[in-house]
Amino acid sequence: MLFLHISDIHFKAPECLDPAQDPDLAIRTRMMRDLAQQVGDLGEVGAILIGGDVAYRADPDEYKTAWNWIQELAAISGCPKERIFVVPGNHDVDRGTIKKSVPTQSAQNMIASAPLDKKEARLAQQLADKTSGQSLLLPHAAYNDFAAPFGCQIWPTKPFWHQDIELDGGVTLRIYGLTSTLLSGQDGDDDNPGDLFLGPRQTVLNPVPNTANLVLVHHPIDWLVDGDAVDDALTTRAAFHLFGHKHRQRAVMAEYVRIGAAAVNPSRSEQPYQPGYNLVGLMVAGEGEERHIRVELRQRRLQDNPERFIAIQNAQGGDVFTTKIPVPVEAPLPAMKVALVAKEASPITDVEASDIVAKQDAEAAMGEADTRDLLYRFWRLTSSQRRRITQDLGLLEEGEMKLPEPERYGRALIRAGERHLINDVAAAVAKLEN
Repeated sequence: MLFLHISDIHFKAPECLDPAQDPDLAIRTRMMRDLAQQVGDLGEVGAILIGGDVAYRADPDEYKTAWNWIQELAAISGCPKERIFVVPGNHDVDRGTIKKSVPTQSAQNMIASAPLDKKEARLAQQLADKTSGQSLLLPHAAYNDFAAPFGCQIWPTKPFWHQDIELDGGVTLRIYGLTSTLLSGQDGDDDNPGDLFLGPRQTVLNPVPNTANLVLVHHPIDWLVDGDAVDDALTTRAAFHLFGHKHRQRAVMAEYVRIGAAAVNPSRSEQPYQPGYNLVGLMVAGEGEERHIRVELRQRRLQDNPERFIAIQNAQGGDVFTTKIPVPVEAPLPAMKVALVAKEASPITDVEASDIVAKQDAEAAMGEADTRDLLYRFWRLTSSQRRRITQDLGLLEEGEMKLPEPERYGRALIRAGERHLINDVAAAVAKLEN
């Protein structure tokens, strides 16, 4: 399967709202033409991975322009619209909101001011509090509205997402979209290396049989105050690490693959000015203990004269960086009985451990093509129609109507997966569409 990895598109209002005056439009056009040529040679793109900084000021109008361009990009690359994934970058954080919101400033500063060994507890405390948790995510509001149809929105109890894509040979690629921007824009100011915190709850990356973990995150490790811990977790638990932010195309092809993305539209003051994008091919080969994922990385960057995209070459002068990643072989957990105590001292019920795992992975199953198509259709409905479906199916719990819509209906749709009601949601959506 071929993946398109891009980052730092930086749709900037008001320029991006008028194509005749958008100085970055020509670069995106060059990129799409080059991509079309690559697709003609390599085959269609199976998924698009966007590493953040979709917008420039987290302006809703910027996201409207970005949405249209991303749909065009998917069509040109042959990528199903259901296979677009995105994480937030620092430019997807509304600094104006932070400047105006004292509760947001307080929540961020409470975490940032804590010693490193206390930050995770402080972060958990802020996210668990109904008021502080919403304040901490408030600057991501416009991003969440944009990301919800992709199933990539975040909220206090789910600050990251994970979804599955099936590769060949019975191998699953589990994509984790991590959020490095919870502390971004403190007091409305720019970030510095070491200002940001990811935390261990986002790097659990639980090992699953026949599953390779891929991490998509905006900020590279050196921008994280807990960078050493994150580095240790990623190198031992994830086969693929995809970063943005630095606008530098780099690749480490070792026992894991670590890729840095160029900016699709970097600042023109940057020198060298090198817009770029990555194509990552993953192919499962071999059998038994020899089974592995063959990785073929093609990095494309803009050449200024003549203005066109060219290949970044490897040490041997070739256009492709290659390596092999062994397929993780993890023994399944033995079947066992687990006693669960229901609320209000209900009788103890025995359930299979596999049932618990299935419930935990309901979000991962949202990566299935039919389900992701349903997400698009669900979010195209009106707000009142979405409310009617989720209320009729009993997917909203007490107090959730007060939550922002991306969180409210994100919770409801995952709950539908847990309760095996996705088909009922699909039927209800189809009825309203007709």
